[in-house]
Amino acid sequence: MQQPRTILDNFFLVIKGLCMGAANKVPGVSGGIVAFVAGFYEEFIYSLQKLNSKALKLLFNGRFRSFFRYINAKFLGLLIFGMLVSYFSVSRILDYFLKHNELFVWATFFGMVIGSIYHIGKDFSPWNKRTIPAGLIGLIIGISISFLNPAKENDNLLFIFFCGIVSVSGMTLPGLSGSFILILMGNYVLLLVDSVNALYDTFSELFSGDFTFLNNAERMQTLKILAVFTLGSITGLVTFSHLLSYLLKHYKSTTTAVLLGFITGSLGVLWPWKKTIFKLDPANNPILDTNGNKIILNYTRYFPDMAKAETWWAILFILMGILVLLILDWYGNNRKKNEQIRPSR
Repeated sequence: MQQPRTILDNFFLVIKGLCMGAANKVPGVSGGIVAFVAGFYEEFIYSLQKLNSKALKLLFNGRFRSFFRYINAKFLGLLIFGMLVSYFSVSRILDYFLKHNELFVWATFFGMVIGSIYHIGKDFSPWNKRTIPAGLIGLIIGISISFLNPAKENDNLLFIFFCGIVSVSGMTLPGLSGSFILILMGNYVLLLVDSVNALYDTFSELFSGDFTFLNNAERMQTLKILAVFTLGSITGLVTFSHLLSYLLKHYKSTTTAVLLGFITGSLGVLWPWKKTIFKLDPANNPILDTNGNKIILNYTRYFPDMAKAETWWAILFILMGILVLLILDWYGNNRKKNEQIRPSR
């Protein structure tokens, strides 16, 4: 039986939620990797798996205490709270640094993923004829995704639903960035920029008593797209959590090997030294989204110039990223020791 969490443990859960929210914001970074490295991935997946018909039955029967206990609501609530706070704080700061110091942001995340590979790999001992091929398959898939060319934007509702299913992968699959996958599928701007802005504008108008948006065909279509995307995301979250829960329960070593290979392959996406390719119009001018930002099409990677000072600064940020993971590793080991010492109630 898991020991009750202390106030400090709960505080760190919110911090982990902040980190997950910030990681999900960056195309190429997976919030799931934060859960995996910080040692709560299995609990996260098993908690999501509890969002099922039994949970709904408890809720509709008014058995709220049993419902909250069944879905591990305190754990999920603190994580989600951290993610929401991140959206209005850490994510905004991250946007600023991505705009002004993009190289150093990528370098930090690159270092964190290297640190996470060490963190996961050091305790993974059962390398055998089953787990080695599994790890290689994960590696190949991760590298392949890194170098795919993006598709064109597609607002077909069935495709939008599929995009929703895939988009939650960043929360449930370490190393797979949902936002980067949406870039590859061509719908990043449509689903994470235009649709969100349309929803924000709609709420603003509703609060001011303005219902003219109901006669705006373009707005209603965008809101329909957002609704289908949300439904796909919920479907994906429930489906992935049940699938991963089953795999972790019955094939834990093989699943971990695949995830470890996948995370290693994702380093191709996070390589700090790359040039962003923006979407251009026929006159070769950058196309802007509804926020006035250039639309990312893909990246071209290059080897750094070791004579430049910024290269060495970037290497320093890589080392800082690795250090963050070593600190998390130390905290996780320390918490396990305290749980073993702490008497059960």
